[in-house]
Amino acid sequence: MKCTSKIRVIALITAAAALVSGCGSKSYEYAFDVNNNKSAFRYETSNKNDTVSSFAEDLAVVSGDIIAGDEVATGENSYGSALLVNADTNDVLFSKNATAQMYPASMTKVMTAIVALENEDVDKVLTADAACVMTAGDVQKIGLQVGDTMTLDQALHILLIYSANDVAVLIADNIAGSVDAFADMMNEKAKEIGATNTHFVNPHGLHDENHYTTAYDMYLMFNEACKSDLFTQIINMQEYSTEYKNSSGTAVGFSCSNTNRFLKGLVKAPTNITPIGGKTGTTLAAGSCLVMLSKDTKGASYISCVMKGYNIDATYGKTTKMLEIIER
Repeated sequence: MKCTSKIRVIALITAAAALVSGCGSKSYEYAFDVNNNKSAFRYETSNKNDTVSSFAEDLAVVSGDIIAGDEVATGENSYGSALLVNADTNDVLFSKNATAQMYPASMTKVMTAIVALENEDVDKVLTADAACVMTAGDVQKIGLQVGDTMTLDQALHILLIYSANDVAVLIADNIAGSVDAFADMMNEKAKEIGATNTHFVNPHGLHDENHYTTAYDMYLMFNEACKSDLFTQIINMQEYSTEYKNSSGTAVGFSCSNTNRFLKGLVKAPTNITPIGGKTGTTLAAGSCLVMLSKDTKGASYISCVMKGYNIDATYGKTTKMLEIIER
């Protein structure tokens, strides 16, 4: 993997600041510069009444590891990186290797959903072409064939709940015209929200050495996605059933359950913590991954991310241990 930036939390900063004296106003533009660390922090002019707000003022900023308790470096309970953020206060509660570039697997589909929701109406009808047909037996798919149709709303549900890779291609092709063009849109959006250590080459996360992100960037992307009510509604669903149409117009039924083990009841969250939903991801190179939104009894929101878990048990085990920090 190659690094795309010398700093970790930066993006376009364009903000207008008003003079508190009420005598007038001045507008400042502070251009995005990946090599300038002022981009992530508050900037002041010579007149202390004039300020430009930081891009990151409403985001958590990771400056290093924040470890709680004993950590496992190798073996069946190990993982590559992890992060826990209070999404309401922007406090980082746990951080380990959060800015290390790793493979995201199907967590990629968080950004796929962001770009889709930003660029197309959910009622748009999508049509499958040859690129959507996947024949490999070990690839998560619903078995799309040329001419199959469904709405973007249906596609987003199948994408986020069942993690179908052929549906990810369906979305990309119909919005951007091709997987490559859609990946460009994903990368542009990643930069816009500050995920500058991220690079996508596809909308599904099947392995490519040039397709990578970090736990911190996943927090930024997932935080952005959760601004959509539809996104949070979908990731909270335990099951989903629908009918799409094949090329002859015949209805094809499809049902699935959420891949999130917390929502399936296979893993128990700590007392007083409610997992809302998230996105899983697993490939041989990426290991087991999970980014998730949870809430405490007061309604406060938390975003957790674990990447490159040794196996699925390690990933959910580490997620549970991080959620236990909230209770303390």
